[in-house]
Amino acid sequence: MLDWLIEGGTVVDGSGGLPFTADVGVKDGVIVEVGKITAAARERIDAAGAWVTPGFVDIHTHYDGQATWDETFSPSIHHGVTTVVMGNCGVGFAPVVKGREGELIKLMEGVEDIPGAALAEGIRWNWESFPQFMDALDATPHSLDFLVQIPHDPVRMAVMGERAFTQHAADANDIAAMRALVREALMAGAVGWSTGRSDNHRTSEGKETPAAEATAAELCGIASAFEGLSHGVIQMVSDFDVLKGPQRLDAEFDLVEQIARASGRPLSMTWLQRDPGGAQWQAIRERVDAAVAGGLPLYLQTAARGIGVINGLDASFHPFMGFPSFKEIAHLPLAERAAAMRDPARKARVLAEKSDAMAGDGTAIPPLVDLLLANIELVSGRMFPLDAAPNYEPTVMDSFLVRAKRRGTTALEALYDHLAEGDGGNLIYFPIFNYNDGSLSTVRSMLAHPRALAGLSDAGAHVGTICDASFTTFMLSHWVRDRAEVRLPLQTAVEMLTSRNARYLGLKDRGEIAVGRRADLNLIDPERLGVGAAQLVRDLPAGGRRFLQKGVGYLGTWVAGQLVQRDGVITAARPGRLVRAGR
Repeated sequence: MLDWLIEGGTVVDGSGGLPFTADVGVKDGVIVEVGKITAAARERIDAAGAWVTPGFVDIHTHYDGQATWDETFSPSIHHGVTTVVMGNCGVGFAPVVKGREGELIKLMEGVEDIPGAALAEGIRWNWESFPQFMDALDATPHSLDFLVQIPHDPVRMAVMGERAFTQHAADANDIAAMRALVREALMAGAVGWSTGRSDNHRTSEGKETPAAEATAAELCGIASAFEGLSHGVIQMVSDFDVLKGPQRLDAEFDLVEQIARASGRPLSMTWLQRDPGGAQWQAIRERVDAAVAGGLPLYLQTAARGIGVINGLDASFHPFMGFPSFKEIAHLPLAERAAAMRDPARKARVLAEKSDAMAGDGTAIPPLVDLLLANIELVSGRMFPLDAAPNYEPTVMDSFLVRAKRRGTTALEALYDHLAEGDGGNLIYFPIFNYNDGSLSTVRSMLAHPRALAGLSDAGAHVGTICDASFTTFMLSHWVRDRAEVRLPLQTAVEMLTSRNARYLGLKDRGEIAVGRRADLNLIDPERLGVGAAQLVRDLPAGGRRFLQKGVGYLGTWVAGQLVQRDGVITAARPGRLVRAGR
């Protein structure tokens, strides 16, 4: 007898093949039958009119801290995700030298916009080595499966101490010690190693991240830790020196190729249309195509929509945070702050001022913020109201630039009035990257690339600025169903969210609906499927705030055959575990 049976659903099996109508039978957490099933089952689920998909595999999250206090991996569990990968961008919480935990908190608080107080209160720190970190996470029940990558920055900090923060070149002994730590993690089942080289990443004290300028010798020396192993991947984020010309891009990409050769393992990198530097993504594509033709296993982590920030009076950023007359009221409760902004005299003072410099004052705010604030009238053509039914592909006609022109005001005043309305809860959507053309046409081209991996959700990070854990839901609702032109076929979108990412990671037991695969499954109502409103909630440890955005239309999500959420309500089941790569 089957444990349970999904009957008559539209099966999108993750292989990339056309959807078909079939039953799916599950026993002991495994798919045992697909087709017309006549066997008895303890539970039967009518799936007529619904999509049946494999559970989604999110390869780019930052749940490293949250996983120690949140068993459910919220909000990913609300968006069909059944497997998450953490430890991206070179930042994380292990290995750690006892007594220096605060340095890792400052690193993650700055780079990933996770409140330091929440991390300090929520993390238990019952580990030192990376294998001990893995064991600690594995000892806690979770709703979803998860994999970990060992991040470069903590490794460098553990080996080099204070020298790690001075961009001091690692010597041969340093490199050997870092390689040994990464090898130890990989042997314990870490799925890979990550490194970060972005100028936009800063600690909460405004310092460069420890490995931001690591040399080729250091990077390739660590990458050689994969020697002789049949598992593991490398994840990398780099600006590719976007403002320093094509020669610098080529030099940085040469380094990517060296790392890939030294490791012999798949390497994926962040792929964005930057601004400035709007043509860079095409140059990266050309280099990847040439490298793949030459035999290197390179991949491009690609977002489902624009990459940017949500602005709001209670969010991490908004256009007026640096204005002296706003700073005078910044401490007030939200509704009182909004009311104070509506005072005509204060409004006049703020609009007559210029923002103080935000970056370079010992905070993690990147220089890009000051550049944007100095050009607010220009960039307001890419700033839009974010309503309860979010529109992530608005046109310039929806922007504050056009809103201001219609009212005969400046864009700055239009932004001010929007934020000052009501209780101060209004939000602004500001896609900085992937939106240079005022549409998602570039993203559509990226998603069509054969080396594209659906990624960059940053779930668990940038909690005061984004809700991109909803990328999976957006892929299906926007790109498959709602977009007016150049959509994605349903089977292609599902394949990208499931088996393609599973294959990249080397996971052979999930990602497809087929006999013998794990029963990681979603049952989705295609008519109701959508991304919910972005809401600021205070549910982190120490009262920390974050944006939370749930998906709707997920009738059920199963992990290893156990129901973990139904219609947005998380169940008590905790079948998730640490997946140890290579085991």
